[in-house]
Amino acid sequence: MTKRLIIITGASSGIGEATARLFSSLGYPLLLLARRLERLEALDLPNALCRKVDITDRTALLQAVAEGEAKFGPVDAIINNAGLMLLGDMTQQDPNEWDRMLDVNVKGLLNGVHAVVKGMVERRRGTIVNVSSTSGRKTYPGHVAYVGTKHAVHALSENLREEVAPHNVRVIVIAPGACDTELQTITTNDTVKAGFKEWKEEIGGVILAASEVAEAIRFAYEQPQKVCIREIVLASTNQPV
Repeated sequence: MTKRLIIITGASSGIGEATARLFSSLGYPLLLLARRLERLEALDLPNALCRKVDITDRTALLQAVAEGEAKFGPVDAIINNAGLMLLGDMTQQDPNEWDRMLDVNVKGLLNGVHAVVKGMVERRRGTIVNVSSTSGRKTYPGHVAYVGTKHAVHALSENLREEVAPHNVRVIVIAPGACDTELQTITTNDTVKAGFKEWKEEIGGVILAASEVAEAIRFAYEQPQKVCIREIVLASTNQPV
């Protein structure tokens, strides 16, 4: 079967980069989106169109999708991976960090859905993969705003699945636990960073690799179109919560 176009947001590092490398190795044409264009281009993947796009910019996202489809044909899957994790106690956290996470983790993800879902429904084929977190299924100290955004991803994904399932379109949620990516270093709160380092040492220093999450995404996507793996929650075996 001819490999169809896959879009990956936040493809310049971490899970997005690992997923881009994996799907490229399997022969898929890719539209790779991120704010750091130089990082995308440095991947040097074949049949990959790289565009500098902030997913909160709906117009830029739509334009990039149109370019990708003009080059490779209709999009078959979008992997909404771009996200922010800014942690802190609610008595101290800058509310601007809440705004940034809501804009990227929720509204930006919805922009990705919006860019592809109408065409998928019309073609009666497509897959939307929303990358969430175990924070979308439980709560953690110092995670209030972040947990809120990831619970939103789970809720909107389930509601979206109900809407598009009659049109043979799949919605899949991938919810990783602690993963060795840049996301762990973006948090501006030094106390939170130190606490994560201490917790990681307590569980033996073993957390998920980005490539392991990418493999879960591949597994879910490469099922027959009639099979929708609605959700995969994964974490290192020694992560207790």
